[in-house]
Amino acid sequence: TLFFSTFAEMNVNEELIRYVEREILPRYDAFDRAHRRDHALTVIAASLRLARYYEVNPDMVYAVAAYHDTGLREGRERHHEASARIVRGDRNLRRWIAEAAEDHRASSGRPPRTIYGRIVAEADRVIDCETTLRRTVQYGLEHAPELDREGQFARFAEHLRTKYGEGGYLRLWLPESENASRLDELRAVIRDDRQLRVRFDELYDDELRREA
Repeated sequence: TLFFSTFAEMNVNEELIRYVEREILPRYDAFDRAHRRDHALTVIAASLRLARYYEVNPDMVYAVAAYHDTGLREGRERHHEASARIVRGDRNLRRWIAEAAEDHRASSGRPPRTIYGRIVAEADRVIDCETTLRRTVQYGLEHAPELDREGQFARFAEHLRTKYGEGGYLRLWLPESENASRLDELRAVIRDDRQLRVRFDELYDDELRREA
């Protein structure tokens, strides 16, 4: 596959890639639309790009990124800890990879303990204005289906301001990442109430059409 050859070209062990594609990535297919296989592959690719700036083992970067959200099968609130338990229970991986998987959550309240944790935490931010706005709408529809349009917008705006707004809890860890400039773009949308509402309505209607 395209991703297999790309990751192999980044010096990731081919046996590890096959193991992850066979045993790990299919788990993402059962998660909400914001955390399915395409999200895992995006985080893996971004992690490996960032890894080029550091003296790290690409196999470990790949593995941590592949496992980072596997704990979502136990719910979102403590999924980072569940991801760590899954890693620790996999005899193919080392204990400190579990620490990096546990550290990736933006709201964990402390910096990642290893460079591997920082790489995957940064890659997991996936700060792209359109993607971030759409994933926020998708999450609301998936996890709070009882809300009407106005309720969904209120949840959407509150989440974006709490996480991504000035003073929000999201932290960036690596200067080589493009996330800082992308966060500025996203914050400009969040500050503009009218634009935020327009973007929400467009994405909300599009997601409803997709569901139909």
